Amino acid sequence: MKAVLVLEDGSVFQGISAGVPGEQIGEVVLNTAVVGYQEIMTDPANAGRILVLTYPLIGNYGTAKQFNESGKSWISALVIKEPSRMCSNWQADDNLGAFLKKEELVAISEVDTRTLAVKIRDCGEMLGIVSSKEMKKSILLKKLKDHKRKNKKHSIEDVSVKRIKQIKGNSSGPRVAIMDLGILNSFIEQLKGLECNLTLLPYNTGADRILGLKPNGLIISGGPEEDEAISGIADVVHELLGKIPILGISTGAQIAYLALGGKLKRMKIGHHGLNYPVKSPHSYKGNITVQNHSYVMDECPMKAEDGIRITLRNVNDDSIEEIESTPLRLIGCQYYPAASGTGEANEVFTRFLEMVKNAKA
Repeated sequence: MKAVLVLEDGSVFQGISAGVPGEQIGEVVLNTAVVGYQEIMTDPANAGRILVLTYPLIGNYGTAKQFNESGKSWISALVIKEPSRMCSNWQADDNLGAFLKKEELVAISEVDTRTLAVKIRDCGEMLGIVSSKEMKKSILLKKLKDHKRKNKKHSIEDVSVKRIKQIKGNSSGPRVAIMDLGILNSFIEQLKGLECNLTLLPYNTGADRILGLKPNGLIISGGPEEDEAISGIADVVHELLGKIPILGISTGAQIAYLALGGKLKRMKIGHHGLNYPVKSPHSYKGNITVQNHSYVMDECPMKAEDGIRITLRNVNDDSIEEIESTPLRLIGCQYYPAASGTGEANEVFTRFLEMVKNAKA
């Protein structure tokens, strides 16, 4: 069955339907990762996006439930060059095609993703529509125009837990609350490995309710960007600044920055992949990070009086990737604090828990 991707600037990319028949609209975002397609599709931060995987062969190691980063896939549609005809992995319990059908995902393959990547790189991220039903460009462009005019983004409400949920760890371990905007399973596993007692909170939990639970620290998780709920969450975080140690991850870091009175700016093309180098402004030592964000902190309105320090920058474009404030007991990292190996924890989590320990003392 034929399928088509139409961008809002009128560009058309032909292909073959690789998932369920249908039609989906979303922000077209490139991800340059070579592996991790299942994790990327089940990352709640990608809710509503049309995901373009630039690696040319997708599905060669199959899929397995244990690699899901959440309970389901959240992307609007998937765009790939070529699906693998076979998969080889001792952990695989299914292939990519079966995963797409199970998740009821609209997908298009046989797309010239190199040309598409150049288009997005040169013109910036934009809306697109994937369809295996309607092929007429003029009709699809009208649907995009109507969607852009009427659509309001409420993805955080969809991905967040609906009620407070306890995840028990070591009885004597730190009590960490997580404002769930789309927390990843792999981050929860890292925190459980650090013997934390976790409490997942709905995105609209108020400051008084959070403090009433008496957590030792608060994590604001990553999640969808440019969402209607973000300004309200930032107001809640503003009330909590200085009262409790806070770690903001990706979108959570952006929210913490807004709570400080800062502003965000949209990037022409975001950081979406596994190999983004970052380094401290005061060091020549760099680290390779996982990133998934289309907005960055605007450095212009940064306030020095709150003791805010830029602790990491992106090596490629000098954008802010991490901030810290000792007086406010705050860390905000734009990148994903991914573990370097099985059973290990990223140093951002250990640094945050050290901050929690010092606050308790």
